[in-house]
This record gives sequence, C-alpha cells and structure tokens, in this order.
Amino acid sequence: MTLNITSKQMDITPAIRSYIEDKMSKLNKWRAQLINPHFILSKEPDGFMVDATITTKGSPLVASAKHDDMYTAVNELISKLEKQLNKLQHKAESRRASESIKNYVPE
Repeated sequence: MTLNITSKQMDITPAIRSYIEDKMSKLNKWRAQLINPHFILSKEPDGFMVDATITTKGSPLVASAKHDDMYTAVNELISKLEKQLNKLQHKAESRRASESIKNYVPE
C-alpha cells in the first residue's frame, strides 16, 4: 500500500513518516481494503492540523484532527479512522431485522 503524505508550511521528517506508517498498520486489523491513503499535515498558528482521506470498497473514510502536538493529532486522527472502519465493518449487523413485525404470525 502506497501512503501519500503531503505537508503545508513544514517538512516531513523520516520520524514523522515512520510514525504515521506505524499508526496506519493499526488499521490493517480491520481487514478492509484501504485504497490510496492520503495524509495532509499542516502547521497552523494554534497548532498542527492533520487531514486524511482513504478510499475503501464501501465508502471513503475522511477525518481530521487538530492539536498542539503533531503526534497527538495523528493519534486522534487514527482513532477517528478506526471508529469509521468499525462502523463500516459492522454496518450489516446493525441493520434492523429482515422481517417486519407486521408480518409476524403468532403460533
């Protein structure tokens, strides 16, 4: 999987790149096909902003996080992406019953 990392007003150091790759490996436990993950790191006056867009088979995952510390922002972002993947994976289970109560015939 190719990981695209873009930055605005800052340099991407090897430490930041390896940290993001390490955290992205956490998403592999969901066994979802992650297509073209793209991270955008930006330095803002009040902290760091991290945005991510990942295409999946069902629907795209989009999340952003803002924090004073870059690594904490990445952790928050990965947490949001995990929640979205969890929701996507268990969507079929959370659907209502296949049969309506109107069609129920007591025995």
